[in-house]
Amino acid sequence: MATYAIGDIQGCFEAFKELLVAIAFNPAEDRLWLCGDLVNRGEDSIGTLRWCMAHDDRIVAILGNHDLHLLAVAEGFVPPHRNDTLTEILEAPDRDAVLDWLRRRPMLHREGDWLMVHAGLLPEWTPDLAESLARELETVLRGPGYRDFLARMYGNEPRRWHPGLAGQDRLRLVANAMTRLRYLHPDGDMEFQHKCAPADAPAELIPWYAMPDRRSRRVHVLFGHWSTLGLLAGEDVVSLDTGCLWGGQLSAIRLEDSRLFQVRCQARRQPKPHG
Repeated sequence: MATYAIGDIQGCFEAFKELLVAIAFNPAEDRLWLCGDLVNRGEDSIGTLRWCMAHDDRIVAILGNHDLHLLAVAEGFVPPHRNDTLTEILEAPDRDAVLDWLRRRPMLHREGDWLMVHAGLLPEWTPDLAESLARELETVLRGPGYRDFLARMYGNEPRRWHPGLAGQDRLRLVANAMTRLRYLHPDGDMEFQHKCAPADAPAELIPWYAMPDRRSRRVHVLFGHWSTLGLLAGEDVVSLDTGCLWGGQLSAIRLEDSRLFQVRCQARRQPKPHG
């Protein structure tokens, strides 16, 4: 029995199936942790979601920004982006079942010494606080008020955590940190403009995982979302978005021994950072 954490699939179903062969995935014994962005921009998002639903008892799939975007588009709150590949889901005969399954996924998964989140954690958040905030947002997404959240989800404010935040501001900040975060300003404000690798970023910006006094250092954090960062295996963080969508690789790490598995992907778009 083994547990594998896998980076952003984004609908690249063929590469995902190749990776399952590479890790010799045994659905009777093994488990998969999928770190968000199951859908969008790849060639077969609906196939990816249907596979995940069929193997629901063997996977933990958390929500990424593209997954939340799909839910908002499906409700008519925002139009699809120019490069979105969501039509196959929105027009599928099992659309309602698929979307209902997706919005019931967790925002964060924590087990033992591991914590998986799609994008990042704010420096003030302990693992316990991050888990509690994730549960708050999950309760809303799974409840009758989920449309209200999706209708007002978009926006960059507030940019800094404060325990007194409430209502939609609190929920939006949690969603932005957990599904969109890459960089922080030294004062702790989130920065959403730059998607480049740290070596190419303005000197004043700090990758979220490198912030001094980050309070989540006592767990090993798995995350994706940042294709220009690529594979990062640090002392307490592992980045798994290795740009499959852009002709890079789809990556998995076996948690029991940290062994890395990768398959080469075919580019679906011109290679460039994605959100």
